Amino acid sequence: MGTMIEIEGVSTYRADATGPLKGGLIVIEEIWGLVPHIRDVADRFAAEGYLVLAPELLGDLLGAANGQELMEARNDPDEAKRTAIQPQLRELFSGMQDPAFAAGAVAKLTGLVDALEAEPGVDGRIGVLGFCFGGTYSFALAAADPRVKAAVPFYGSAPSPDDIAKIQAPVLALYGQHDERLIEALPGVEKAMADAGVDFIDHVYPDSGHAFFNDTNPHSYNAADADDAWRRANAFLAAHL
Repeated sequence: MGTMIEIEGVSTYRADATGPLKGGLIVIEEIWGLVPHIRDVADRFAAEGYLVLAPELLGDLLGAANGQELMEARNDPDEAKRTAIQPQLRELFSGMQDPAFAAGAVAKLTGLVDALEAEPGVDGRIGVLGFCFGGTYSFALAAADPRVKAAVPFYGSAPSPDDIAKIQAPVLALYGQHDERLIEALPGVEKAMADAGVDFIDHVYPDSGHAFFNDTNPHSYNAADADDAWRRANAFLAAHL
């Protein structure tokens, strides 16, 4: 089990590696914040041999809202419960679109790269992995910081072609076929990655949609695909870190 710490003012869940250290890994949350699922993922990667830092980037936008409860309400069969949280979701999504928020989030993530770089035994072996919002910011951090040696975005939005051209790390991107917006954009992402010479691999799961890895979301979780994605992510990180 990890512990909550502060890194340059960012509340962060730290999970130390079990066994020989394979490198440092930043794990970035979904839009629901640093919920138990994300902390569990951090613990799982720590058990694989990584020093994991999972930051809370959405605390100011979530405010007093409980991300786990928001996720459960959004997927509740009771329409009244789904409707009741719409103002909070609109405020959350609106805040995430603010360029100042994006710049601040990338700066915080760069600070975590600084922290991992200073850790004994990491030796520059630093990766990033994230889900949904975190997948988008996994792409963004790889574009912003050449110290990132591997990026694994799960169902995240890729940046503009100009930012894609800044990515130096190999990227493994994982998607569900029924995640329509991201799948429609994927051919353009593939072309931009190829044009930029990025070592880019994508894998699309035909029976899944968005958030297929989240085992706390019964409406989206696909156990078989999540298990396969776990295997692919670990093999990719091991190959590049």
